[in-house]
Amino acid sequence: MSTIKVIDESQLEEDPVYRYQYLAEFIGFGDEDVAAIRSVIGQFAPKIPQIVDTTYEKMLQYDATARHFLPRQHGFEGEPAKSLADLDMNDPQIKFRKEHLQRYLMNLMGHSYNDKLAKYLNITGKIHTPKTGSKLIDVPLVQMNALMGLLSDILYQTIHEFGLEAEKEFQVQRAFQKLLWIQNDFINRHY
Repeated sequence: MSTIKVIDESQLEEDPVYRYQYLAEFIGFGDEDVAAIRSVIGQFAPKIPQIVDTTYEKMLQYDATARHFLPRQHGFEGEPAKSLADLDMNDPQIKFRKEHLQRYLMNLMGHSYNDKLAKYLNITGKIHTPKTGSKLIDVPLVQMNALMGLLSDILYQTIHEFGLEAEKEFQVQRAFQKLLWIQNDFINRHY
């Protein structure tokens, strides 16, 4: 008979590092997954601008997602667009946000998978709410889940286009999926 592992559920809610460690262990995100992700950095990094453009093109097609780019983003010093009609891929604030998504994707691949990543994933979830950054930013959970689903699909397609051997492709896709599910939890916890 196996022993049941005891989890401090109140600590899960209070401590992002403990939460990350629990999720990684429960989902099975481990050293093999980290190695799989890192094994494609050379192929993945040049694709990041295309991934970001595809993501923002999609978000700008819907008022429910695009409207969140009208309020001034934390750290943006330019003039935000006045209306949805003014938003496009060349808008200065959209370019600013695209740079953030590029850094985020690079961090997913190159970050140390430790306490610092746990805190990074946590703050990434929190900045899309009024709890951090701009008080005007309050992205509904449905839009955050839509974004994560879109990113998941884009990453899956991108990895498939690498032309990896089938088993290697499966390992890389599976590793990214586990990591995105952990990120999605760190988004959901702030709602």
